[in-house]
Order: sequence, then structure tokens, then C-alpha cells
Amino acid sequence: MARYYAAILLLIFFFKLNAQDQSKSFTVKLISENIKIDGILDEPIWDSAESAKDFHQYFPSDSVMAEQQTTIKMLYDNTTLYIAIKGNAAGKDFLTNSLQRDFRGGGIDQISLVFDTFNDGTNAFLFGMNPYGVRREALISGGGTDRGGFTTSWDVKWRGESKIYDNYFTAEMAIPLTSFKFKEGETKWRFNSYRLDMQTNERTTWIKIPQNQFIFGLAFMGDMIFEKPLGKSRTPLALIPYVNTISSKDFENNESLTNLKVGGDAKIAVGNSLNLDLTINPDFSTVEVDNFITNLTRFEVALPERRQFFVDNNDLFGNFGGGRDANPFFSRRIGIARDTADNTIENRIIGGLRLSGKINNNLRLGFLNIQTEKDEENEIPSNNNMMFALQQKLFARSNVGLFFINRQAINAASFLPEDEEYNRVIGIDYNLASEDNSWVGKAYVHKSFQPNDNEGNYSLGINLGKNTRYFSAFVDAVSIDEEFNSDLGFIRRKDIFKLTNNLEGRFWPAKGKVNRYQAQLFNTLTWRPGLDFRNTDYNVSLETSAEFRTLERLQVRFSKRFVYLASEFEPTGKENAVSLPADTGYHFSNVELEFQSDNRKNFSFSVQPSYGGFFNGNRYSMETRFTWRFIPKVNIGFNAQYDHIELPSPFSRADIWLISPRANITFNKSLFWSTLVQYSNQRDNLGINSRLQWRFAPLSDLFLVYNDNYFVNTFAPRVRSINLKFTYWLNI
Repeated sequence: MARYYAAILLLIFFFKLNAQDQSKSFTVKLISENIKIDGILDEPIWDSAESAKDFHQYFPSDSVMAEQQTTIKMLYDNTTLYIAIKGNAAGKDFLTNSLQRDFRGGGIDQISLVFDTFNDGTNAFLFGMNPYGVRREALISGGGTDRGGFTTSWDVKWRGESKIYDNYFTAEMAIPLTSFKFKEGETKWRFNSYRLDMQTNERTTWIKIPQNQFIFGLAFMGDMIFEKPLGKSRTPLALIPYVNTISSKDFENNESLTNLKVGGDAKIAVGNSLNLDLTINPDFSTVEVDNFITNLTRFEVALPERRQFFVDNNDLFGNFGGGRDANPFFSRRIGIARDTADNTIENRIIGGLRLSGKINNNLRLGFLNIQTEKDEENEIPSNNNMMFALQQKLFARSNVGLFFINRQAINAASFLPEDEEYNRVIGIDYNLASEDNSWVGKAYVHKSFQPNDNEGNYSLGINLGKNTRYFSAFVDAVSIDEEFNSDLGFIRRKDIFKLTNNLEGRFWPAKGKVNRYQAQLFNTLTWRPGLDFRNTDYNVSLETSAEFRTLERLQVRFSKRFVYLASEFEPTGKENAVSLPADTGYHFSNVELEFQSDNRKNFSFSVQPSYGGFFNGNRYSMETRFTWRFIPKVNIGFNAQYDHIELPSPFSRADIWLISPRANITFNKSLFWSTLVQYSNQRDNLGINSRLQWRFAPLSDLFLVYNDNYFVNTFAPRVRSINLKFTYWLNI
């Protein structure tokens, strides 16, 4: 009987311990002293600060305390949040990819601090640093339930320094309170922190997070309690003017251009909770170039938004609908158009504004209005692009959103057909996220309107997912009318009813080299209502993988596909090749192997061969990635993809190459040089992008960018440009 009661008491203690862990808190004291941000924690005031300590291990185990503990202290005054960090380590051999700001990825030492300032478990600000003093900031949206909700393109001014010792590092941060958005009079923010320690090979978190959840998930957070309520935030005005001189030549059309552009952005904080962003004649010539891809499908591929103007609160605009199938707002559509030959060209943005943020703790507002320039030569009208969105929090972490999108041609020219004068979309979305993030889901109804076309035009979807330690599953159903249209959206296919489901099991060995075994069964089926609900596609795949404690990963996948072509399709992209005929179905299977090495090593790689059928023929592919780093200043990468397609006569065979070497050199924390070369014989293009960046002041830069493009077959020059851009961030 004594043992029985002892067991009960032990269980009660265990559950209380877990409950206490999920409600951990510390007090942030108000101070009047000055703190020198040098990474050395020698100010006596730090001795009086409370600590966020007792970190838990997240990897390789999520059931023990961290081997290398971390301590975080915070203080604040009327303008600034001060943070002190001490991270224990086995030695001083810390890993980094470079000295450039906004680092991302595993295999490096880093610590990140996550602030949920509205205590809603949906959106958060992240500030991070590594032992070399390299900083980053990011926005987390959607509750941190997927990597797509992690955005490092966001920039804000703050200070931070670090200091490396024999078996630990220290860091200090000073973050202006105006960098956050919060309710006036707030006394508490939800907070968590995670750290990657490569010498011990562990990832740790202040609040315990199970490994089946993302380490930056917002369902698992403690509290930082302010000694006195936060006051009304000052309303800073940030002006970001630029001057850009560019010289370019189009060898194909024998046209040269030399131009001087002037423009800029303004950022205005409206109260404590809203951002107003203004832009006039924006210039995106120094934004990181997109990676080439080999596209062997019939459909467009979505690429991520990299332009700073569209980043802040982007989830409020871009997370409606289904991201893969029917996203009604895709910001990359703005500033891009098609000429009379159906080629994609730049359509200059004249100016615009974005108002976004919180109206109160539970209601978010988003408003965007951007005007683009008329291009009569290419028969592109001037368009006003507008979106209005509201998002209301429901229950613990769920929300419902409403939106209205309007693309309106201004003073429509005679070349514009009447049915293209405007496009409007309205919709409502419900986003489900349970308190512990074990249940997630979405349901949405969207409808589009065009001149003389208002009947039907619906896009509908519903999905539901369950995620536990040992299994996860989801089901997703999508229906998109053939006439549904969103000019500012990403609609991969129309006239479909698609059903997708996934079942995944996980096994966590207590001992041995493998941290996790995983098996997944994925299935998707597509019907075409316009073809009498004919089943035109299905894809069934079985995948198994092993993730090692030493960070290697091995994966095997077998898939079986069916594709019914309702129209002709030529998959190789070769000129004058014979297309596969319409009204024909194709069954084919494929097997794929992938191995990723330990990315803590200074040389790491991945290799991904695959072989199988491809429509009425065969396809062999090999994709590789190699990375060399010379810590802390040099990082060299080499990506390559080869596809050999063999179709029976009279159809094509092709050898498709995509080769992308990249070099990044950070001379110090202010001077960076990067060069990317991309060779694609499918695009018939060899592209070179080389960028030198001098950050002469916080978020103020001088760029020198060289772009060169050649035809692959003849190695003749295609387009060449060089531009010098000066931009300065001025807080008023």
C-alpha cells in the first residue's frame, strides 16, 4: 500500500512539475540606469534582474533538462528593452555560416528570443544573435505551425553585442520598445527562447516543447511580467530614401539604358499597434534574386516574396485560402505583368501604402493600396491594386478572417478588353489552432467578380489536421470553379475538386544512433467537374525516413501516379518537340532516395537520386547540394540538378541541367560580398548576380550590383546591367 501511495504522489508531483513548467514566468524590472551594450555583463544592475533559466532539451531528447544551460535576464526603461544572455558551452568552437545579418538554418550556434506581445499565440516578434554578435530579426505568423510562417526579411533597428569565453558566451541586446507592437498599459507578454548548441549537439528551449512541434511554435510559452504597465509608445517616423543609378543593355533587342532613380519608403507607427508603410517609386533591384528551378509540371510555381515593403504583417494579406492551390492574394503579382507576346516583364510601381496591425487584442486590420504604371507599348493598363482584410481572434488561438480584393484598371485604354477592366474577390476564412497546437485546420469560401461574370466563381476549401508525438494526420478538400479568378492571387489550377490525405507515424528509440523513425502515407486525388467529374490525377506515395542524433537524415520514397492530359503537353520544353496528345491517361511510378549529411560539419552535402516512369517514358534525376564554410567569413555552396527524360519516338528525349554555385564572403559585420551563378539549359540562360553591400550605418546600405545573362547554346550575351544604390534609414 505504501508503494501505491508513493506512486500516486510521484505522479502528482510529475504533473504539477509539467504544469508549473508551462506557466513559468519572470519579472522585468523598470530601471533608470544606463547600460552599455558591449556584450560584457559587468553592470551591477544585472545582478538585480530576474532570470529566465532552467532550459529544457528539445533535441536529441525532449524529456530531460539541457546539458548546457542558458540564462536570460531582462530590464526596461521608458524607451528600451534590455536583455542579457549567458550560454554555457563545452568549449569556444562556435559555428556560424557568416557574419552577415539575418542568418537562418541549422548547423550553427544561435539563440533566439520570441515575444508574443498581444498574448494571442498567433503572431510574434523574434530577435536572435549568435556568439559572434551576428544579429537577426524575424516575424512569426500562423502560430508557428510551419516554416512558411517564419520570415527573416523583416528589418528593424536595434543594438546587440556578444563576447566569447572559454566555456560560455555572453550577449547584450537593446531593443527599442517601438520595434514591438503592443497594447498600451500592457503588463505581460508571452515569451520563449530557443538555443542551438552545436558543440554538445543539442537544441534547448526555456518552455518545454515536444519534438513533434516546431521549435518556434507559439503554443508553448511562458510569461514575462513588467514591473509597471507599458506606456504609450512614441510614434517614430522612419524615412528610407534611396538613390539608384543603373546602366543596362539588352543585347537581344539592341537597346541600352542609363537611368537615375530616386524614391523611398516611410514607416509610421500609428499608436502602439498599427504600422503605416508608404512607398514612392520603389526600387527592388538589390533584392536577392530568385533561385532558378527545373519545372517539369504543367503548372506555375510560387516563389517567396523578398521585397521588404510587402513583408510586415504579410500573413494578414497572404494567408487566405490554400497556399498551394488557391491563394487569393499573392503579393508578387504586383509589379509584374505580361507583354503582348505573353512574356513576363516588370510593371513599374508608382507608389502605395499599407496599414496593418492590431486594432485591439483580438482584432487585426490590413489595408493595402498600390498603383502601377501604364505601359501602352506592351498593352498594360495602369492598375489600382487594393486589399482590405480583418482578422478576429476566436477561442484560445483560432481566428476568422474577412477580405476584399480589387484590381481596377484606371482610365482603361482601348486595347483592354471589357472583361479585364476589373477583378474583385471577397472571402471568409476560419483558421483553427487548438491551445496545445495538436489540432489545426482551415475552412474558407471565396468568390470572384469580373465584368459580366458574377455567377458561380467560387473557391472552397476545408482541411483538418491532428498532430501528436507518435502520429499525425490531415485531410484536405478543395473545390475551384473554372471561372474563379484572382488577378492578384496564385491559383495553380482551376476546374478541380481535389481530396488529399496524409497519415504519418513516428517511433522514438530510447537508445542508439537514430533519434526518430518516420513512415508516411500520402494520397491525393483530383477530379475535373468540367469533364463530367473525371478523375484526372492521383498520386500515392509511401515514404520512410530515419533522422540520426548526429543530424544525418536518410529517406526513401515510392510513388505511383496517374495523369490524364485534357490538353497537349510537352514536358521537356525543347523547341519543335512533339507534344504528348490530349485525352490520354498515363500511369507511372517512381522511387527516390535522399541522404543529408551532418550540417554541423564545415563540409556538408545532400544527394537525391530518383528513377522511374514519366508519362509514356522514363526519367532519371539526380539532385545534389554541397556546402563548404570557412568560419566565420566564407561560405561556398554548389547546387546541381540533372534530369534525363526518355520518351518513345516521336516524342522527345532531353538532358536538363540546372547548376548553381554560390559564394558569400563577409569581410566583417558591415561589408558583404555574394555571387550567384545559375545555369539552366531549360531556360536557355546563364545568369550571374554579384552583389557588394556596405552597411555603413544601421539598416543603411551602399550596394553595387552586377547582373549578366547569356544564352546557353550560343553563349551570346542576353542582358547586362550594373547599378549603384544608396539607401539610408533615418528615424525622426
